Amino acid sequence: MVSRAEREALRARDDVRIVTGVCPHDCPDTCAWEVAVDAGGSPLGLWGHSEHPLTRGGLCGKVDRYLERSFHPQRLTRPLRRVGAKGEGRFEPVSWEEALDEIADRLASIAKDVGPEAILPFSYSGTLGVLQGEGMASRLFNALGASQLARTICAEAGTWGLRYTNGTTAGMDPLDLEYAELVVLWGTNTLTSNLHLWPVILRAKKRGARVLVIDPVETRTARAADMWIPIRPGTDAALALGIMHVMHRDGRCDAGYLAAAAHGVEALMDQLPSWSPQRVAAVTGVPAPTIEQIAAMYADASPAVIRINYGLQRHRGGGMAVRTIGCLPTLAGHWQRRGGGVFLSTSGTFALDAGGLTRDDLRPTPSPRTINMIRLGDALARDRAALARAHHRPRPVDLPPDDPGPPVRALVVYNANPAASNPDLASVRAGLARDDLFTVVMEHFQTDTADFADFVLPATTQVEHWDLHTSYGHLYLSLNAPAVAPVGEARSNAEIFRGLGARLGARLGGALATEGLFDSTDEALVRSVVEAQRAPAYATISWARLRAEGFVRLDVPSPYMPFARGSFPTPSGKCELYSATMEADGYAPTPDFIAPGWLDTARDGDEDPGEAPLVCVSPPSHLYLNSTFVNLDRLRSKTAKGEVWMHPDDAAARGLADGDPVAVSNARGHLRLSVRLRPGLAVGTVCIPGIEWPKLGGQGAGVNDLTSQQETDFGGGATFYDTLVHVTAKS
Repeated sequence: MVSRAEREALRARDDVRIVTGVCPHDCPDTCAWEVAVDAGGSPLGLWGHSEHPLTRGGLCGKVDRYLERSFHPQRLTRPLRRVGAKGEGRFEPVSWEEALDEIADRLASIAKDVGPEAILPFSYSGTLGVLQGEGMASRLFNALGASQLARTICAEAGTWGLRYTNGTTAGMDPLDLEYAELVVLWGTNTLTSNLHLWPVILRAKKRGARVLVIDPVETRTARAADMWIPIRPGTDAALALGIMHVMHRDGRCDAGYLAAAAHGVEALMDQLPSWSPQRVAAVTGVPAPTIEQIAAMYADASPAVIRINYGLQRHRGGGMAVRTIGCLPTLAGHWQRRGGGVFLSTSGTFALDAGGLTRDDLRPTPSPRTINMIRLGDALARDRAALARAHHRPRPVDLPPDDPGPPVRALVVYNANPAASNPDLASVRAGLARDDLFTVVMEHFQTDTADFADFVLPATTQVEHWDLHTSYGHLYLSLNAPAVAPVGEARSNAEIFRGLGARLGARLGGALATEGLFDSTDEALVRSVVEAQRAPAYATISWARLRAEGFVRLDVPSPYMPFARGSFPTPSGKCELYSATMEADGYAPTPDFIAPGWLDTARDGDEDPGEAPLVCVSPPSHLYLNSTFVNLDRLRSKTAKGEVWMHPDDAAARGLADGDPVAVSNARGHLRLSVRLRPGLAVGTVCIPGIEWPKLGGQGAGVNDLTSQQETDFGGGATFYDTLVHVTAKS
């Protein structure tokens, strides 16, 4: 951490440059930062930008160590080619020319002999940058005609849920939470996964607001709140319906706003009488008097805001849960007041046009198949039925294809570590170990996934390249300028894909040989995206302004209250309490409760649950971000590892005490852990914080050996928190 005095001293030096950038990681805060660099190009410090309205000069404990990560002694600095068996992690260094030529030869051969759909890109949010994330990668894979990837692992179910309801994920400016009288943090550990929102919430508390947390785990956020509501995993929609029941029964709904801004009011009201607090208590574990109390607090606040996050959608009914919770602000009329509404993601406000970068127009017709990333194990299996299951089927009316297409013969992994982060890891490892699968991994470190690669290519980190960032937690577009030269021979993702694209164009021709397709520099590509924006939200955002300021607020009103008078971007123009679109897509058209899969003990490997199975959730550890930062010793030393958290009642029922060694298992895998007693858990729930690299955990396995490839109701999302396990004593 760089102190304020040290920052000012660095600013005062004539031989120091201060470069503005932005954190690239999968976090809603999208913090602006500054990097001090000396005349020789060496970094002297990195800190949060003091003028950014959300960052306000501070960074989280993870990103405070970003330079430590970028200049880590184990950083990959040269291209590597496999010399050992897959999974052993034995490589030899090669030149970039050798690596790119051999990779292009292999990919071109597969495209010619099997078809380009046999090539699968695999990525997620190792960086959220427009260019280094999916920009140039999409350009290459679109022109190649490779399989498409449905990136469903985090946000898909909830995104669908809000779009069905409100027509968009947009809704309010998170900085306006300070004007709320009640802040409901539902399925979000703000102090870990949205740290910079907490000061905004504290400003609301100073104004008199109360903070309520609904979560199966008493997180550090729950401990800091006014009230913690433990809830059984996956039962959130039932609680929302119970709140609606009380509001409707007691005449606490905003009849005027409903009449003006809601579609299908009567259809919803007709079903609410059946969701009594007593029924909801039996489903959720939340006592009936508490449900009454929450409903009264929510209806009476002027206004209330609900911050929902992605954890509550990671079960079979996750999309419907977000859809149902998303109806609450309309019933109460909270959209009419500053600071009121529901907030999942601000991404819908940006609506950035990146088509000139990704070149979707080059994709073949008909479009190549789309593989669901959470079913990577199925996609890589030597089984056509499994491959058919791996096709993305976002709605229940979508059936697996009769012809799943060619087997996946090449996998190009970037911005992801699926051998740690994907569900059903045993199946993923089995697929990655195939001798006939050609795998390329672009990485900063030799992860578990990299150990299975045929080639590992060293990628730059954020302080070494250009990029552009939207945000899903505020309304500022941010530019990242490189502060230092790449470490060793590292190259940016975009540069690597340009090099591969040019070589594939020479070998395959077609759309890949389009003139100028792989010629532009990273800076020119980022500038072209900025200059291509035509939406009103970008009216005053220019390349020159971003270069000068680093981050600029979208041209939307302040306060931003898009639904104060209704005007939802839905087919009806209103909040759709009844959705004909949902009905056509095979769902109940009104808010509903879809039971989590753990209530159905006869599904997907849990057909023999044994005695008293427990529901396992695996939220991020405080100092890790998914599987990033896991290999930094300074952070590992502060993170509890190898533990399963249990409620004392659940442990006592199994004859277990604090510290006891146990096996946590189901039909997919097992882990050797030790018990940590935590009264702050919903009874019947265990928690294994993640995500460890399996090879660093000492077992070659991780919590995702227990999770399944089953999908959510909406969008085909992941069901990480819908996992039944047995916890048994182990001597």
